[in-house]
Formats: sequence, C-alpha cells, structure tokens
Amino acid sequence: MKPRYKLRAAFILLAAVHAAVVFAGFLAPYGFANQDRELPFAPPTRLHFFDAHGRFHARPFVYRSQPDPSQPNAYINDTTQEYPVHFFVLGAAYRIAGILPAREHLFGVDEPGRILLFGSDAFGRDQFSRFLYGGQLSLLAGLLAAAISVTLGMFIGGLAGFYGGWIDEALMRGGDLFLALPWLYLLFAVRAALPLHVSQRQIFVLLVAVMGLIGWARPARLIRGVALSAKERNFVLAARGFGASNAYILRRHVLPQAYSVALTQITLLIPQYILAEVTLTFLGLGVGEPMPSWGSLLSSLQQYYVLASYWWMFLPALFLMPLFLAYYAAADALQERLKSVPL
Repeated sequence: MKPRYKLRAAFILLAAVHAAVVFAGFLAPYGFANQDRELPFAPPTRLHFFDAHGRFHARPFVYRSQPDPSQPNAYINDTTQEYPVHFFVLGAAYRIAGILPAREHLFGVDEPGRILLFGSDAFGRDQFSRFLYGGQLSLLAGLLAAAISVTLGMFIGGLAGFYGGWIDEALMRGGDLFLALPWLYLLFAVRAALPLHVSQRQIFVLLVAVMGLIGWARPARLIRGVALSAKERNFVLAARGFGASNAYILRRHVLPQAYSVALTQITLLIPQYILAEVTLTFLGLGVGEPMPSWGSLLSSLQQYYVLASYWWMFLPALFLMPLFLAYYAAADALQERLKSVPL
C-alpha cells in the first residue's frame, strides 16, 4: 500500500477511536460506575431478530440474563419477555469531553433488561461502557506524555544540534543516561514510593509527568541530526548575514525543519505510553477504582478462575490491538513520506 493511502487509513481509524472516546458518554449505554450485583461476570448480550417462537422482529432485541439455578456462575436467558433496543434514549448523566452535561445515549433497553456488549465484570458493571470511558484516561495519558517528551526533545535536540560544542556533548551524554534507564521499572519505583493517600488525580499527573520526562532522549537525538543539517543551509546563512539572532534562527528556520520528525515521534510514543499506563494500572500502580482505565479493565485477569472461565474479559485487550497497529502504521507511513521529501 502506498504511504499516503496507509496514512489515510490509519488516521481514519485513529480519528474514529478518539471520537468514540471523546463521546464515550453518548455511545456507552450505562455509566462507568453503574453496578448490577445480580449479574457478576455476565456474558456478552446477544442481539436477536427472531424470538423464541421464530417470529421476525425488524427492531433488534435482547433477552434478560438470569443466573442459572442449576449451575453456579452460569446464566440463562428469560425468553418470556423481549427488550427492544431503542436509539437516542435518556439515561445516566455524563459530560461530553468532561465539559458539556448531557443525558442522551445512542442506544439502550428498558429496565430490567440489560445490554452488555462486552459482558460485565465482578460488580456487574458494563465492560463496554467502561472500555469507552477508560479510553479517556488511557489515551489522555499517552497523548500528554508523548507531547511532553517531544516538546523536551525539540528544545534539547535543537539546542544541541544548533550550538554544538560542549553544549551538544553535555546534552547528548545526558540523553544517553536517559536511554539507558529502565523506564518501566523507574515508573514502578516512583509509584511504589508514593503514599497511599495520594489522590487519583495526583497519581495520574505524576505518572504522565514521569513518562514524559524520561522519554525525551530518543526524539532529541533525531531532532539534533535535523538541526545539524539545517543550520548549514543557505536560507539560514542568509538570515544570519542579515543580522538575525541565534534564537530567531533557531525558532523560525531550524526547528520548523524538524516538525515532521516530531510528528512521527509523537505517533510512535503515544502507543508506548498508553501501554505503560495500562501495565501500571494492571499491576495496581496506576489510577485505581472507581475511575476506569484500560488497565483496570484487564486487572481481573490476574485471577486464574477469571482466565479459565470468562473469555469475554479478554475483549478489551483484543480491541486495543487495532489501535496500536493504527498508530504504528501511521508512524511508518509518515517515516516513508519523510524519506521521500528532501530536507
């Protein structure tokens, strides 16, 4: 596939995922904290068009799941009552992008019916709704941490490449130190050193800051190479001849040459930082309950009986794979386009 088509396809998928996360409250049928203690580890709800008597229904419907009295941890469908799926229904209150209050949801069913597209967790919470809401935290962590890393990389790499000499040597040796750090274990150590009474907001901010601050070295080395080449170009020499200051040349002529490299690095770093947040939360070192994240959705898989009995608890991990592949495909396409465009 040509780079432009690959890039377009990847960006369409990424735009769809990010839009779904931003409008999680509208797409999710339930709130992320809504519990139904009578339905722990309920399997995904099946949509039906034919009822128990073989009659066709134009509108899809679901049956109510009930615990099977003859078999523990199993469910049966009550086929005596259909619950049609309605669209644009009123439900739990939420905020669009955390700002605008709303109560309208894309779909839902009447009580006591439940529509659980990804099944439910140990507290009877809808996994699909929590997956959408969890993306708001996990994606935001990846985006913010990648932005911090690349911004620092632009600044440090630009200074090192433009000025050279002892400044370049000192900054790049510091970069080597950060490259050698086992950053995931450093995150473990930082989080484990925090007191237990730290708020969830503070934990989130700290984890994002640490991820961003220790990941600047690789972007800085790449941007340094661009700055070394750009400072010798004719338009830079002409600007210097007209009396432009070093700060002006660096800001207006050198760093803009590295924007494409910075964009590629952001695209590569976002999935890495998302995975770091998911890993930390999975191990209990990230943002905890009741706030959902993609790591907290997978944390129940640490228990063997969940692994062995409830296959639908793997669905959040399965749906993360296309997201990561889209980010890496976008980064690969950007890199190919960068190679084809002369500096």
